[in-house]
Amino acid sequence: MGTNTSQERMQKKNKTLGEFIIENQTEFQYSTGELSKLINAIRLAAKVVNHEVNKAGLVDILGAAGETNIQGENQQKLDVLANEKFKQTLQNREIVCGIASEEEDEFIPINSQDEQHQNKYVVLIDPLDGSSNIDVNVSVGTIFSIYRRITPIGSPVTLADFLQPGVNQVAAGYIIYGTSTMLVYTTGHGVNGFTLNPAIGTFYLSHPNMQFPDTGTIYSVNEGNYIHFPQGVKDYIKYCQMEEEDRPYTSRYIGSLVSDFHRNMIKGGIYMYPKSSKASNGKLRLLYECNPIAFLAEQAGGKASDGYGRILEIQPGELHQRVPFFCGSRKMVEKAESFMARYA
Repeated sequence: MGTNTSQERMQKKNKTLGEFIIENQTEFQYSTGELSKLINAIRLAAKVVNHEVNKAGLVDILGAAGETNIQGENQQKLDVLANEKFKQTLQNREIVCGIASEEEDEFIPINSQDEQHQNKYVVLIDPLDGSSNIDVNVSVGTIFSIYRRITPIGSPVTLADFLQPGVNQVAAGYIIYGTSTMLVYTTGHGVNGFTLNPAIGTFYLSHPNMQFPDTGTIYSVNEGNYIHFPQGVKDYIKYCQMEEEDRPYTSRYIGSLVSDFHRNMIKGGIYMYPKSSKASNGKLRLLYECNPIAFLAEQAGGKASDGYGRILEIQPGELHQRVPFFCGSRKMVEKAESFMARYA
């Protein structure tokens, strides 16, 4: 019996991403095959971007591109490249009716070949999260979020299709380009991680049913901004540093949301990017970063909050809206919220 269980585990782990998508597509609320094709398109673009990231030090694609994005941030050359690769792949497959990117000022409407606007899904994407770390060879990633359009099929896509609360997501995930390249995603039925075998260019199921530990010993926050944080955040950081039976916690901050979240989901921890006197609404974008990561966190048994309420219930007001973000092991996020509530 033990041998059979071991064999089943091995068979599960030898499963490719393509096989997994086919086997599980009946779990999708709208099982027409389009969402499966969309995940496959993201997989293809991820492999292309992974190739470029891995050779970045050998060719002239490191450093600044000389432009700034809608956020007023310097665009890195790989930012621009990743944005173009994901846009091209999604447009060429003709499976989405619109794309919104952190690197674009406005959303991009996409007509289907027959110009009847028959496609059902919109994609919101952060093509290269943590790009300030590119030049120093630190892990970066891609974050994506998928919604069904709310405007009638057959009509052009509108801004309303993108400004949906996170609870409406039908899928979300990220690709982390690190010591190994992983694609982690959910369609609302748990979180699964796939690792790329670079020798043959195939993603294999390596982390089935990923789960946050209820609590952990890691807190991730840019403590350089401590003086600018709200008092509730300052108090929680001091709590993390206190000498107690299970503390002090360990401070771990990479500065790449995907990397910090990925580590904390595996080991247990909390990630915080609160508002501050320098950034009154926080820095992270609701649609491109917080909503997809929050969806993953909840599907993995964790929690995501703006310090007071559920991230996924926030009604967006604009494409590039920023919000404070607390995300990770459920008990740690709840403890942080209790400190915030003291000053509400």
